Amino acid sequence: MGICSLALGVNACVRNIPNSAYPVLFIVSIALGSLIGAGLNLSDRFNRLVNRKSADGRLGEGLTTGVLLFCIGTFSILGPMQSALQGDNTYLYTNATLDFITSAVLASTYGIGMIWAAPVLFCWQGMFYLIAKISESAINTDLMTELQIIGGALIMASGLSILKIKDCKTLNMIPSLLMPVLFFLFIHVIQ
Repeated sequence: MGICSLALGVNACVRNIPNSAYPVLFIVSIALGSLIGAGLNLSDRFNRLVNRKSADGRLGEGLTTGVLLFCIGTFSILGPMQSALQGDNTYLYTNATLDFITSAVLASTYGIGMIWAAPVLFCWQGMFYLIAKISESAINTDLMTELQIIGGALIMASGLSILKIKDCKTLNMIPSLLMPVLFFLFIHVIQ
């Protein structure tokens, strides 16, 4: 799963970085978002909360990995948006298949508690679906490109953690996904 995470993350970055209109935005976003996440200590708080429910203390690691793999991937963001904006469910079905296989593998490693990633995924994809439906004109390809680059970097960080190469505290990096949204809001306001 670590190697798959690395491959998916690298693919998302390599495919989208050449299309970026703001090539350093992902660097600034990851730096600021990680600083905010570390300041809020998201990773440790999440692990303390989840591991109270887990016998072996590894459920937090599994849920963090699962949530990141399920929610940050390109299909999880683009799928609901494509469904809302174009009525095309291809990405959603592809994502569902990948998530089913991944969740089975993660559950065999981290236990049945992995089922708690499902409501998070439902809310995440539902949020993107509703945002796309409500604000069709506000979501542009530049924003989607930046989110996919940052999502790819976070998936790579998760892969490094799974492989026990480097614990990147990936959950602390989650606020990085808000930085491009704030940037594009700022650009929109000053124009």
